[in-house]
Amino acid sequence: MQLPKQPFTAYLAPRGFVSDLVRELGGKRAGLVVRDRLVLRPGEPVESAWAHNVWFDPQVITISSIKDAARQLKAIQRNWSLYSVDNHRRAKLIQEQLPHVSAKPIPFGSPLPDSPLGSWTLWSHDTVIASPTCSSPVSDGEYYFVENKTDPPNRAYLKLWETFTRLNRFPRPGELCLDLGSSPGGWSWVAAECGAYVFSIDKAPLDGRIDRHPRIQHCIGSGFGLDPRHCGTIDWLFSDMACYPERLYNLVTRWLELGRCRNFVCTVKLQGEEYAKDLEPFMAIPGSRLMHLSHNKHELTWVLFDTI
Repeated sequence: MQLPKQPFTAYLAPRGFVSDLVRELGGKRAGLVVRDRLVLRPGEPVESAWAHNVWFDPQVITISSIKDAARQLKAIQRNWSLYSVDNHRRAKLIQEQLPHVSAKPIPFGSPLPDSPLGSWTLWSHDTVIASPTCSSPVSDGEYYFVENKTDPPNRAYLKLWETFTRLNRFPRPGELCLDLGSSPGGWSWVAAECGAYVFSIDKAPLDGRIDRHPRIQHCIGSGFGLDPRHCGTIDWLFSDMACYPERLYNLVTRWLELGRCRNFVCTVKLQGEEYAKDLEPFMAIPGSRLMHLSHNKHELTWVLFDTI
């Protein structure tokens, strides 16, 4: 498969969401080359919500052998992560000659690796694509944690763990969080375990274990029915509610207009394939970003920090 002309940028799609990344990057008219989950796009890097990892400066390297490939990669830098698209056995043998990169699950709250991690692939038998600089400090931008299988009521808590870990921002002890549509309570549990106080609201009750948490107060009601003018100033607003993007956007803009919330983490649930127009209002909010988490489904996480 022919490579695009240099310079180009490589984007790695989440599992099952290649078409979303391709659509975001411009589709056929953008001259994309797609192989498995790796999408090559001519030109400099562009913002992408759907890429789990962006290879900022991919280099095309001709190799003569497995040893030669390892030698050339090590001459660029020490740490490399393989994303294999072809010649899998040969690629694995090359990776085995490179320094080992740990793929152990991350304990929540521990710092991410701070040494540069490059990504590479064996494009053909004698051609390597390697980028020493990538957007993610973990392999393929996939965040796996040492999971808590006892306390949270479901696995939705991993979205918040990943958001805080990726952006290195956590609720602090004593801060006040509002969790809208919170049942069964996984997000409330995460914030409370960070030391924050949580006001949780949902038409359904919380899981009993979460409801008994000393830093969580739950109220039966609608997250959309709460008037921000009656809440005072809060440090965090969370929403993992199932709703149309337009309804969520209207909710967060009410809070933004009042200027009474410092940080937002909200899940934007997507409907069908023609959802791009639903994302534009969120993208237009200064200082915010959309990203697909390893633990998201067909949805994106919208974040905005330090608004007041």
